[in-house]
Amino acid sequence: MKPKLVVVGAAGRMGRRIISLAIDAGQFDIIGAVEKQDHPDIGKDAGLVAAVETINVKIDSAYPAGANMVIDFSQPAAVDETIDYCLKNTVALVLGTTGLSDEQKNKIKSASAKIPLIYATNMSVGMNVLFALAGKVASMLAPPQNGMSRSSFGARRGDEFDTEIIEQHHRFKKDAPSGSALTLAENICKATEKKFPDCITYGRSGKDALRGKGTIGIHAVRAGDITGKHDVIFSTLGETVTLSHTAHSRDTFARGALRAANWLVGKKPGLYSMTDVLGLK
Repeated sequence: MKPKLVVVGAAGRMGRRIISLAIDAGQFDIIGAVEKQDHPDIGKDAGLVAAVETINVKIDSAYPAGANMVIDFSQPAAVDETIDYCLKNTVALVLGTTGLSDEQKNKIKSASAKIPLIYATNMSVGMNVLFALAGKVASMLAPPQNGMSRSSFGARRGDEFDTEIIEQHHRFKKDAPSGSALTLAENICKATEKKFPDCITYGRSGKDALRGKGTIGIHAVRAGDITGKHDVIFSTLGETVTLSHTAHSRDTFARGALRAANWLVGKKPGLYSMTDVLGLK
């Protein structure tokens, strides 16, 4: 039997692509399409809004009964209601909404004790490879401090290479920096024993804006219809190493979310990541 799927943020850019690709794949039975109460697409067929076909599921502000899987790519304001619905009905959740508060992140952790839950700031396969690589490269490029060997000094590293993260997205993206940029910075901090987010510099301005030693710069670009581009720059005197990922369309995120939902079916309660889904550990 196919998992019974509800898509939250169904009329948004990501929601429409998730519904479209879910219809094409035929792996889910879409039973609900949720949007905010005043959305102009309320009452319309979700399949037609996704520019595919009639699926006899109208976009509604209410969460339907009978689901066992939810994919949420909405706005932070909707996340609490989604989590509450999943907890009340013991429904698995794939959550890709970014810009969440610390309180909401704590709520996600608490919810994962009762339901299987995947929370990821980016669900593309390539981007999750970049997440894994960023920390490894940072560790490899940063030598132990005071001339001590890696084995005798543990994971701690020096700051020979400066680290900068540049993220680019479309003009309509609300949160900045991107959740993916923050995940990259957090992974680098873990690998080099920096304190996150204390070491982050968000852009620079002014007449005396020299970079601080050991900091990680994050810069957000918002322009046109850029789907998503992330560059991690490691640079020292004489050489630069750059890791880069470019999303060509939203489909890469939608396919990742559907892959995550398929993987999550039948899992025990817990907080999982795309690293688990992709077997990158």
